[in-house]
Formats: sequence, C-alpha cells, structure tokens
Amino acid sequence: MAGCGIRALRWGLEALDSSVLHSGEMQSPVFWVNDADFARTAVLERNLDPLRQKNLSLNLSHQPAEALLSCAYLEKRLFDLIDLDCFGCPNALLQPVLQVLAANGLLLLASSDGRSPTGHDRLGAIRSLSAAARAHPSSWEMALRLQLGVIARQAWMLGRGLEPLASFSDGRTFRLAVRIRRSLAVEEENQLGFLARCESCGAQAVQPMLTLQGWSACNCPDSRGRWAVSGPLWLGPLQSADVLADLLVLAEQSVVPIASASLQLLQRLQADIGLPVFCWSTAELARRLALPGPPSVRALVQALQKAGYEACSSAVMSGQLRTNAPVAELLEICNGMSLEGR
Repeated sequence: MAGCGIRALRWGLEALDSSVLHSGEMQSPVFWVNDADFARTAVLERNLDPLRQKNLSLNLSHQPAEALLSCAYLEKRLFDLIDLDCFGCPNALLQPVLQVLAANGLLLLASSDGRSPTGHDRLGAIRSLSAAARAHPSSWEMALRLQLGVIARQAWMLGRGLEPLASFSDGRTFRLAVRIRRSLAVEEENQLGFLARCESCGAQAVQPMLTLQGWSACNCPDSRGRWAVSGPLWLGPLQSADVLADLLVLAEQSVVPIASASLQLLQRLQADIGLPVFCWSTAELARRLALPGPPSVRALVQALQKAGYEACSSAVMSGQLRTNAPVAELLEICNGMSLEGR
C-alpha cells in the first residue's frame, strides 16, 4: 500500500506541521506505514528517514493489509486516519478497515479499477460493487458515486454514518476522502438509490431505494425510450465545502508547500459539492442539437440560473455541468444561446 513511501512522507510532514500549528490541542502523531512487499524496505527506510530525524513515532511494516488490519483489531488499536491505496478495487478491505477506524475518523480510498464502475465491465461491477454500472457521459462521477455507495453500505452495517469530504478522479484512479461518523445522520439512508438515463432522448431520473417504484416515462415519443439504470449508488453530496475551505486555509499556513494544480483542484471541488445529482456533457448537448461545437459551460450555467434552475460547473469532469433543469428545457436554453451566438 505504501509503495515507495513518498505519500507517507507527505502525510508525516503534514502531521508534524499540524501538531506544531495546534501544539496546545494535539499530541505527537503516531504513524504506521505498511507495504506488503518486503523488497521495498530499503527504499522506504531511505525515503522516510526525514520523519525519523524529526522524532516522529514511526512504525514500518511489511504485511498483507488483511493481516495488519486483523492484528490491529485484535489489539484494539484504532486509527484516526487510514489511507488505503491498492491495485484494482479496494472493497475486499473495506470492512477490516472500518473495524479499526476511530469514530469520526477519516478514510482515504483509491481505486484503480476504471472499467467496472464506468459501465465497461458490467459483470465486474456486480462482483466488486454489488451494483449495476451502465455507460454514462459522466462516467467518472458515476464511478465515485458507486464506490461511495459501497462504503455507505459497509459503514451502515456497523451503525456508522458517512460524510464525503472530497471526491475526484483523473480517469485512471478514483479517489475519495470520507469521514466515517459515529452514527448515521437523520434520513441518511435516503442518500442511497438509483440513477437512470435514456440514451435516446438523454433524460435522467433518480430514485432513493427507500421509495423505489416503477420508473416514469422518459421524453421519447410513444414510450420508445428505455431507461439504463445504475446503482445502488450515493445520491448525496460528493464534497464538504466547509472542510475544503479549511484545507485551503491550512494550505496557506503550512510550511509544507502545496502544488498549484492541487490548490486549483481544491478550489474547484469547493465550488461544486456534487448536487444536483444530474450531470450533462456540453459535447452531448451540442451533438443532440447538431451545433458546430459545445457551448461554454460558464455561459450555460449562467443562463440556467437566470431561468431559475440550480446549475454549476462540474468539478469532477471538465466540459460538464450539473443542473436540475429537465432535459427538454436544458436543450431549449442551449439552443437559444447558440442562436444568440453565445
């Protein structure tokens, strides 16, 4: 999980920096770095040496993740933060991880399984996600919501709640930061449900599992449309604007520098918490209207807001926006902008 240890080094330096910033509130951090490959020992020792020089309490181990987590459970050792990064889908480790994560602890999860949750391997999605994953223009967001749905189900089994803090992807790896709360929020179960899309007319619909009924007709004439349903998946927010705002403040205060690309990512995520659920690709809208090119996301968002709809640019995928406007109204506004030369 630790690889060459560079991200672990970053975590250690930031933990030390945070303990200095809040010296009156925090104890000295205890840090555990694990990679199952014993051959990585030398490179890990070398890369993590700056932490030892700063007297950080550092445990370096080489065990399969299952063994490390099981030992921690038996020893009643709890972690405030777990950064789980493994090849492929991490879901087999979710329950052992949650068992040793402290109440209100943070889980950072990375998945490099891009085919299953984006609808390109439906059998794989059934096996790894216990969900139906259908192809969708907003495939990265669908993958994140499907993974959040799995985390929610695993956390709820323990009577614990889920609060997404940050969700993003580069199309190859899907990354989530979530807080696992001591208990479920009021009506949190309503955040798990299904998202449907008609390929013919582009209409989208959503239903929570608690109130799941038959799907209403889409916009296709003579009921010729057909819903492609994905889920169960997370229907709630993808980001916490408050936590991201705090991170931006910390980025200014910390002596550990942050890359400009990371800073821009935090700013984009803060501006788009992930609601409404429905996302639209401007390239798809242009194709449906036979326009010469995609409309400006910013201009379309402004036009939708002027018409009284919720709308914002998507922080998950470029060239996309999210809105609660029906597809017919969305296409009409988009076409009107084209006629006006915008």
